Amino acid sequence: MCGAALRRSRRLSFAEFCVLQSVLTDCSFSWRKNLSLRKTLVIWKQPPFRTFFTDRRKLHTAPVVRTFRLRPFHFLVATGGGYAGYRHYEKYKEEQLEKMGIEIPIKLASKWEVSLYKSVPTRLLSRAWGRLNQVELPTWLRKPVYSLYIWTFGVNMKEAAVEDLHHYRNLSEFFRRKLKPQSRPVCCYHSVISPSDGKILNFGQVKNCEVEQVKGVTYSLESFLGPCTSTEDVQFSQTSSCNSFQNQLVTKEGNELYHCVIYLAPGDYHCFHSPTDWRVSHRRHFPGSLMSVNPGVARWIKELFCHNERVVLTGDWKHGFFSLTAVGATNVGSIRIYFDRDLHTNSPCYSKGSYNDFSFITNNNKEGIPMRKGEHLGEFNLGSTIVLIFEAPKDFNFHLKPGQKIRFGEALGSL
Repeated sequence: MCGAALRRSRRLSFAEFCVLQSVLTDCSFSWRKNLSLRKTLVIWKQPPFRTFFTDRRKLHTAPVVRTFRLRPFHFLVATGGGYAGYRHYEKYKEEQLEKMGIEIPIKLASKWEVSLYKSVPTRLLSRAWGRLNQVELPTWLRKPVYSLYIWTFGVNMKEAAVEDLHHYRNLSEFFRRKLKPQSRPVCCYHSVISPSDGKILNFGQVKNCEVEQVKGVTYSLESFLGPCTSTEDVQFSQTSSCNSFQNQLVTKEGNELYHCVIYLAPGDYHCFHSPTDWRVSHRRHFPGSLMSVNPGVARWIKELFCHNERVVLTGDWKHGFFSLTAVGATNVGSIRIYFDRDLHTNSPCYSKGSYNDFSFITNNNKEGIPMRKGEHLGEFNLGSTIVLIFEAPKDFNFHLKPGQKIRFGEALGSL
């Protein structure tokens, strides 16, 4: 059509007309080619569509947005799985060293390392962890979370009074789960039983007023228990040597002072019971740090138990002085004693380096709190440590081995 118009407006020769027609054809083809290429680029830039076919119709959905969003649940699963793997690896290494009979070398932390560790706000973190543990979990999330914890720390749920994981509304209830009565029979043939489940870190006689938290690493008995309660005893302990403080605790001639350290792992039963028949006359609460008390850290930091928050219960049994100390740890700021409602651990009201006393002996009750062997005494919110220090005759023998696992109700020792 364009060629005919040109021929009417101007008379062209046949050769000129052919050349002009060829140029117009090439331009039209080039323009169409560029247009198709542009359409192709536009389609390529657009995100892909999900296509669904129904009979003869072709339906398209909205464009797929291929972006990754980090959700809290994904982060929880990733960190929890990584920590679980790390725990199993550390446990495997310790088991291999124990099988080979190789002792883990002792490397004590320096003062600046201890100061740096104590500067970490473990008390604040433990309070935050305690509140997090009390958050009620959705029913569909309880079994996956508790199953991960059970697999990580080797919890035996067949011993629990309630085996159904959906029954525990939050982590705090799961930590403080009760056991079936028949799962922990109390030994009646020995005078002292284990107050809890755990691992025996050390035991034996107290010598030179030094107590071993693990083999080769000690702490001061006087720093751990604090000064005596009476004014005369306090003056005596300040002006006398450390050995005199140890001798002061021994009330009967011919007796010795003994100790036993039990470490409660996170997967253990978290309640503790009375280890013997005795009377509790005094409670002393030491606000302090909340450093980890696992055996690895206990080998690394000297006087670890003296740095940490702890509750010391003292009294007497048939052979003289008797004490049970519940030591707090990271994420274990809450130590509960059932008969002591005035006790509040890991509270911002108390500062480190101090202690507060409470006497159970009053005008109406001059004998204190009587406790029967195996009776419920208290609980932790997670694993921690219990230290027994007591007076007994020289023929007292422990029925233990260092590093052995023990359960509540089993024999510690007897005469």
